Amino acid sequence: MAQAHMPAGAGRTRRPLVSAQARAAWLFMAPSLLLLIAFVVIPIFQAAWMALHDWELADLNPAFIGVKNFVDLMDDGRFWNALRNTAVYAVGVVPGQILLALFFAVVLNLRLRGRVFFRGLFFLPVLVSFAVEAIVWRYLLDPDIGFVAYYSRLAGLPHIQWLRDPDYAMTAVILISIWRWFGFNLVILLAGLQGISQSYYEAAEVDGANNVQQFWQITLPLLRPSLLFALVNAVIAALQAFDQIYVLTRGGPMFSTETIVAYIYRQGFTNFDMGYASAAALVLFLLIFVVTIAQLRLLRYQEVP
Repeated sequence: MAQAHMPAGAGRTRRPLVSAQARAAWLFMAPSLLLLIAFVVIPIFQAAWMALHDWELADLNPAFIGVKNFVDLMDDGRFWNALRNTAVYAVGVVPGQILLALFFAVVLNLRLRGRVFFRGLFFLPVLVSFAVEAIVWRYLLDPDIGFVAYYSRLAGLPHIQWLRDPDYAMTAVILISIWRWFGFNLVILLAGLQGISQSYYEAAEVDGANNVQQFWQITLPLLRPSLLFALVNAVIAALQAFDQIYVLTRGGPMFSTETIVAYIYRQGFTNFDMGYASAAALVLFLLIFVVTIAQLRLLRYQEVP
């Protein structure tokens, strides 16, 4: 019985091709990997090493103290206050900006007149430096000369010192942050909505589904990848909040808006205790890591068959 003969070298053509593709992939990834190693991986290990030492900012020979910085951190009431403020800020900002972005994304996805203008208007705060925006908001909320205080008095509303009262400062910071960031999530969710095929909605209309049923049964399930991306980014940003709070309130009044990153900044660059600040930074890193992994596992996306 005659045997089929394969061309010479036919079985060896795939491996060099795969190898060439792998080399090209590593070549394109190399710049990003180098930046990641230089500015993320190495600083993490450097912070871990500093956290085990009594390191003043200008100390060339820091003393090794083991886990003492972490033990002191657990007994530091101001650290726990900062951690609590961070949690309150995240719980207020993340749902607020995601729900607001989802609402306006659904509205602006309709064929309404002027929708392009409103898309740009809502995204505009993201393009401006938050330090500049925070300075503007400080003047707007000033209880003496501020725009909000002036019209509140004209309307007979209670006189509230938004950024000077410990009971209201965090609320003001949360509302301003929602205004700042919901436009970013709006663009993400709007892109997700525009990627959903209209055939799903046409089939649902044939089956008699109303708009509410279409939203819950079609829009939300198919928008899940975009929602997950927006949610993870929003949580990470909220846990690392610093610039807006520092410019608006500098962590006050009475440390009522001091977040964990502001606490780390004060310990490292005001008290010059870099070892203690590094220990707090590692706790924040582990917190963000655990929260992110939990979100990805609980809300992981599965392809719709």
